[in-house]
Amino acid sequence: MEAFTVDSTILIFSTLLVIGVITTKFSARLGVPSLVFFIVVGMILSKFIYYDNAYLTQLFGTLALIVILFEGGLQTKWANVKKVAVPSVTLATGGVFVTTAIIGVLAKYILNVSWVEGLLFGAIVGSTDAAAVFAVLGNKNIRARLTSTLEAESGTNDPMAIFLTVALIELMVHPETSVISLLFGFFWQMGLGLGLGLFFGKLSVWVINKINLDSSGLYPVLSMALAILTYSSTAMLEGSGLLAVYVMAVKVGNSDLTYRHSIFRFNEGFAWMMQILMFILLGLLVFPEQLIHVIWQGLALSALLMFVARPVGVFLSLMFMKFTIKEMTFISWAGLRGAVPIVLATYPMLAGLENSHLIFNVVFFVVLTSALIQGSTISPLANKFGLSGGKKVTLPHSLELVSIGKTNKEMIEIEVEADSRISGTEIRHAKLPEDSLISAVIREGKIVTPKGNTRIQTGDILYILVEKDNREEIKCFFKTKALDKEGLEQNGDS
Repeated sequence: MEAFTVDSTILIFSTLLVIGVITTKFSARLGVPSLVFFIVVGMILSKFIYYDNAYLTQLFGTLALIVILFEGGLQTKWANVKKVAVPSVTLATGGVFVTTAIIGVLAKYILNVSWVEGLLFGAIVGSTDAAAVFAVLGNKNIRARLTSTLEAESGTNDPMAIFLTVALIELMVHPETSVISLLFGFFWQMGLGLGLGLFFGKLSVWVINKINLDSSGLYPVLSMALAILTYSSTAMLEGSGLLAVYVMAVKVGNSDLTYRHSIFRFNEGFAWMMQILMFILLGLLVFPEQLIHVIWQGLALSALLMFVARPVGVFLSLMFMKFTIKEMTFISWAGLRGAVPIVLATYPMLAGLENSHLIFNVVFFVVLTSALIQGSTISPLANKFGLSGGKKVTLPHSLELVSIGKTNKEMIEIEVEADSRISGTEIRHAKLPEDSLISAVIREGKIVTPKGNTRIQTGDILYILVEKDNREEIKCFFKTKALDKEGLEQNGDS
């Protein structure tokens, strides 16, 4: 086949993006996760474009996972996550281990491979996938406790799956490897990933808020660069880079941040682009005619993973944590497989293991059926169990001062709570801190022009122009509670 020219490569790249974006419309209408369509597009294109570079797939897949985990962490509310930290961590460690063990034993007999190869298959498909979970749950109004548990689990269980995969490959390639050294490596990876994630999170917040760039458009680029730096620095020290990125992103996303909206919107779009390209690339790596030879093995292992291994892992992990049977069943069913298992399936190929292509094809089949069957039935199951609050409402507005980076002004967003000192008060009587101005009021999705006699109501979202150095003061002003409204009015008239 003739080599691609630069122009033809760019044409293919742009076409893939356009096709990927368009398929999201079909995804929303059919109730099927968009990642399924991206994979199918890649599989169709594999008939015309020959691609079998496992190394490039692993490299791009890792970069994509960094972007997706960073975006997911930014959107994660720590107030919700800390309530489910114990069950999430238990699922991310013990749950993955149990799932790996069960499906590994089953794979040994179904695939007719060795014990270590069977467990290797189990490790590869043992974790849920952050890209799939964030994408599917992102627009669904499911109970916050369940959503937070699933998102935190998917953001933190990749290190366990990666450790088990690498450890089993190491045992196959170097049988003399000590189990003690592998266990030490596990705790080192987890501890270093958590510690450096917190460190880089604090460092990133400080850098973003203190640096004074010439263009506001550089702040999102800086945030992404810091996320990649977090991964690479941690990985170079043999820690869990993906765990570090997720922890760092949660810290950044829950901190006061300059140009917050620009950073969030940029990373949301970038994550979508990487997700589209990653799944299409993964689809290109598989040859559909090879899947025909593993249909019954794939169906069997996929069904056993969905109905046996994953539920057992979840129920054992959560049995003493005050989750109802319906909630544990839902968490079991919402444990989607996606990009991570396919990227991990390239590890045996790069290691040159004998049955690496068999493992890759069956893993691909399992991921495809998991995303198609589980992903398309999550909403109906949540509705049936009474765990859904209907369609998720997202605010369609955002406002930010983006003229030049050197300005010392900033637009911040404040939501008025019921017990806020300003709730029920006219703007002219609000007595805001000096050098601050309410520039816009969002009420029930509509913009209200702020005037002196405009009365602030509970639930209003205010956009306030403030000096950068006065951010904390204005936030403390609105958080102050139990202030007598009549006294406030009198102070305003005096």
